[in-house]
Amino acid sequence: MDTTGLPGADLIEQGLRDLAGSHETEAALLVLIGAPRLQRLGVDIPAAPSAWSAPPRDPSPEHRLYARLAAAHADSAHSRYNALIRTLVSFERAGACAS
Repeated sequence: MDTTGLPGADLIEQGLRDLAGSHETEAALLVLIGAPRLQRLGVDIPAAPSAWSAPPRDPSPEHRLYARLAAAHADSAHSRYNALIRTLVSFERAGACAS
């Protein structure tokens, strides 16, 4: 899928690179959140390392993303989380229109 010009493409592409390199980042977790719809759009999603969901970690990328944001930005975690999700949704909608 050609992501040129899609809103949030840089963030999604960074998340794909991070996943491929087994780096758990905000971008990688965002890609995992959107993985089902992104795959339907033709985006190849690298598998997350199994260690990411091993106990005691929460296997939900949504919860892990929020926890990362809360640890780094306690006062603005909620708004940052919502902004990331809005970016993902914008990318998915634009990708659906483009394909």
